[in-house]
Amino acid sequence: MNGVPHLDDGLPYLDGDTVRGLVPPGRAVQALEDALRGGLDPETTPPRPVVDVPAGQLLLMPAFWGAYAGVKIATVAPDNPARGLPRIQAVHLLLDAATLSPVATMDGTALTTLRTPAVSALAVRRLAPPDARSLVVFGSGPQAWGHVAALREERPVDRVTVVARDAGGAARLAERCAAEGLTARSHPASDPAWHRAVEEADLIACCTTARTPLFPGRLVRDGAVVVAVGSHEPGARELDDDLVARAVVVVEARSAALTEAGDLVVPIRDGRITADHLAGNLAELVAGRVDPGSGPRVFKSVGMAWQDLVVAAAAYEAWTSRRGDLQ
Repeated sequence: MNGVPHLDDGLPYLDGDTVRGLVPPGRAVQALEDALRGGLDPETTPPRPVVDVPAGQLLLMPAFWGAYAGVKIATVAPDNPARGLPRIQAVHLLLDAATLSPVATMDGTALTTLRTPAVSALAVRRLAPPDARSLVVFGSGPQAWGHVAALREERPVDRVTVVARDAGGAARLAERCAAEGLTARSHPASDPAWHRAVEEADLIACCTTARTPLFPGRLVRDGAVVVAVGSHEPGARELDDDLVARAVVVVEARSAALTEAGDLVVPIRDGRITADHLAGNLAELVAGRVDPGSGPRVFKSVGMAWQDLVVAAAAYEAWTSRRGDLQ
């Protein structure tokens, strides 16, 4: 693609618009599935160091697979939204696996916004019934909209309920959904009227910065799929013990979930479940080795470096292909 800026001679920088244009949501989902089917083992991804700093956290996320290695440097700054800045920002460096030479850098924030819903959508592809139509989204930020867009690629979603602490943000996201042809409504989190939507939902996406459960787990009906992506700390969670205990629970990787996912760490610590309660990881789900059961299904994501690497590689290969076509 002509016009892509470069950091130095020959090293391309793919900005957010470029990344989003190169890898639509459906392509990201397929790239992730292809990697898992090809033998990528999420359990071997190196753990990410999380460093607390005065403004928030620094995260270093390295991974390697196939022809590429890569590392994402991410920051989490809780006060940034009040400054008009993203809460999460990042940059990704993609490397050739054989030589470890840099081949591209790209907007890691856009990469995160793309790959997180894609991972959820891949889980939904395997866990949700084919006729799932109603979606409840908790949160109103970029991940909330990303999940609406990605889950629509996998299931015939036509009804969306948005629940958020920010009533204005919830209303704006509902308006955006309506503009895309969906039946949409919004509720502030303080309004219990949304409880019925949770009771009736086929799909529930939790995309918040909450540190305590968002809703009573007893509201979730059997067969519904809940994806929770908002927390990556052992003391923070979006789901309560009741839901986790009665659900079939799938995670990206047991190693990461049992360290970082408060939705699981807390009920294990309190004796409500054990580590054996986890039904499988994402690779096992894709391979058909997870029985979804008859109760609720939960997919808990903390975000992992292998996901960034797979989607970054897809973006880079699409970019090189298009550049070749233009030459």
